[in-house]
Amino acid sequence: MTTILFNKPYGVLSQFTDKGTEGSKRPTLSAFIDVSGVYAAGRLDRDSEGLMVLTSDGALQARIAHPKFKAPKTYWAQVEGDISADALQALQTGVTLKDGRTRPAQARAIPPPEPLWKRDPPIRMRKSVPDSWLELTLTEGRNRQVRRMTAHVGFPTLRLIRVRIGDWTLDGLKPGEWRMA
Repeated sequence: MTTILFNKPYGVLSQFTDKGTEGSKRPTLSAFIDVSGVYAAGRLDRDSEGLMVLTSDGALQARIAHPKFKAPKTYWAQVEGDISADALQALQTGVTLKDGRTRPAQARAIPPPEPLWKRDPPIRMRKSVPDSWLELTLTEGRNRQVRRMTAHVGFPTLRLIRVRIGDWTLDGLKPGEWRMA
């Protein structure tokens, strides 16, 4: 069994081939990982960064990716505005999105993570609008869930980094780097 931890950079598709439009040249996992027989256990949007687990073990892949197993995934989200206690409370109890109510999340305000790599391209900052960081741990994995949850409570996500899946962490991996788990 092969299991890989990978720090997916911003702008990279979380698959090995680009099934987009003809002639599309978006970067994929194959630009970074040359190991055969491994598949992503879950996805990260192209505009999200951070930890991905790739494995050759189908059962492990299912335990990570399928919502029925409730594998915890922790994210750092930089949001527009000073996150309020009411917004954190709403995230902690669950919010109602178009596809139903979310499970309760662990949510807390955190200081800006240090050290943190610069994103390329950098996020758009507005001098008149502050930003803040929060840490969210979810046990489900709906499409763009963190972004939809923070927007629902009035704090749109500017940058999103997954830092933990279960017991695996991003520690020591720079964007584009991977290691065997």
